[in-house]
Amino acid sequence: MLDAMRFSLPSFAKVNWTLRVHGRRKDGYHELFTMFQTISLCDRITFEGSDTLSLACSEPSIPTTEENLILKAAERLRDAAGISKGAAMHLEKNIPSPGGLGGGSSNAATALIGLSRLWELDARDLLPQIAAELGSDVPFFLCGGTAMGTGRGDIIEPMSDIASGPMLAVTPNVAVPTGYIFGRYRAETLTDTAQNHNLSVCRAEAERLDPAASELVNDLEGVVFEAFPEVARVKEALFELGAVNAVLCGSGASVLGVFDKQETRQTAEKALDSESTWRKFAVSAVSRERYREELGL
Repeated sequence: MLDAMRFSLPSFAKVNWTLRVHGRRKDGYHELFTMFQTISLCDRITFEGSDTLSLACSEPSIPTTEENLILKAAERLRDAAGISKGAAMHLEKNIPSPGGLGGGSSNAATALIGLSRLWELDARDLLPQIAAELGSDVPFFLCGGTAMGTGRGDIIEPMSDIASGPMLAVTPNVAVPTGYIFGRYRAETLTDTAQNHNLSVCRAEAERLDPAASELVNDLEGVVFEAFPEVARVKEALFELGAVNAVLCGSGASVLGVFDKQETRQTAEKALDSESTWRKFAVSAVSRERYREELGL
């Protein structure tokens, strides 16, 4: 008999307050230190019991076949739990894809959370491993709020929520391939001694970070801005329009601007109407408490 339960969950975007690339590891990946932050921009996924697994989406350009991380998450969860239940899922897409705001990763994590509920699974011990297998950013979205990410970004350590003022996320019509950017980033092979030193320095910086006053560093900015000058122009425009801080989100192409006043952000948002190919989103930080409440964690 089909489970008639039907519900929807938000799938929040993220930004990176900081992203440091410490070097190349022995496994070929880059060792990262990042500070994640969930923000109010979100997709929404509706779940309903079904005999089969299916996905529909409001955005025609988003694939709804097995390459979509939502369906990959569903298959991994079914396999890990040893079940054969289905689900009809619908994705209401608002987060730009691609864009560096973690939309696909967030969708995957929200799918794991929602399907655990739909299928009545106690999957708390299963989800972190499945999330890490799906992608480096996915484990963060099982946590939300403010958190440090180390390793490939997949080792998550929750932090106290950071207060931030009004923000504006701006996404130009540029597709930045993450693999291409990391391939062009010149990183030395990492030693254990260097890694331990880097981590201690970054942790100290993270604990005193103020989005409005601290330098927000993304080590990938130089490579991204050189390859895609339009992304650099977004950051310049945000500062010209009164942002007190701005930083590239992930590997781009979105850039986050931090403002000290709502009025300044509103004026900047209106001024950017002249950039017809840039999408802009007035956002706020989402605390871990609110994140967990919205997702029923």
